[in-house]
Amino acid sequence: MPNTKTVRVPHLGGIDAAYQMPHPYDPKKPTLVLVNSFTTSSELYQKQYANKQLTDTMNLLAIELLGHGQTRTRRENWTYWDTAEMNLQVLDALNIDKAFVLGTSQGGWITVRMALLRPEKIAGIIPLGTSLDYESERTRQLNCWDGFNLLKPLVAKWTTNQSTPDFEPDTDYCDFLIDIGFNKDCPQEVRDYWRKTIKENYRGDDGRRRIRMAAINLAERDGLHLRLADVRCPVMWLHGTKDVVYSIANAEQEIKLFVNSPDAQLVTVEGGAHFLSASHPQEVGQALINFVTKYSK
Repeated sequence: MPNTKTVRVPHLGGIDAAYQMPHPYDPKKPTLVLVNSFTTSSELYQKQYANKQLTDTMNLLAIELLGHGQTRTRRENWTYWDTAEMNLQVLDALNIDKAFVLGTSQGGWITVRMALLRPEKIAGIIPLGTSLDYESERTRQLNCWDGFNLLKPLVAKWTTNQSTPDFEPDTDYCDFLIDIGFNKDCPQEVRDYWRKTIKENYRGDDGRRRIRMAAINLAERDGLHLRLADVRCPVMWLHGTKDVVYSIANAEQEIKLFVNSPDAQLVTVEGGAHFLSASHPQEVGQALINFVTKYSK
């Protein structure tokens, strides 16, 4: 991505962690870390970067997960815990002592992992359109997607012992991601942008390896239910009523598991898609300003 920078952090023997900070850092403002969803990038938050009221209130720092955007590591196998540790080391490298964290979909469980690993560094978390369970039968009973069985054929398709210099994700995959994230009725320019971006991000043999491991992480992630009692920072869970991946019924159950948070609330957004910050940026922006202002005093 043309607007990203990278910083070298030591985790996993060295990671070139890509990040985007669209406005100059102001140490007098609170900082909000933005964590992107599956096979997107820091460009998912374009509408937040353009929201002057939001950027006047806080620093925005989008960090691209392992396997995503321009972040690179020599290790082929890694987990969401590794990304959480990487994000914390990026904050250290940028001399940011404390931050709020918003994460979309898979980014939601990164927010929790960051709060568990370094609670002194996380002022509050904002899971957005997510689930904190593994791909369980419980979630399917609550009308969440069957992620494991949807992703398993993709992992098989992207697994080979042969070099694949001509690889790029096909349009069907891109449209699958766009349909579940932005919903099928999203504007054509959104569809065209993300088709192009996903294909460019994951070209070649390295791209195939990264998208494969990203899918494995999503399909086989560990659940967090028994760890949520250890989250002691404020939590604001944002969820759209038209999220086709994870249901509000699931969010209503899981928000109650933050039993030691001083304030754990679920905020639903009427008509909001899975990638809620993109479909309803004004509602998300105002909620962020209210939450960050309240807990950064």
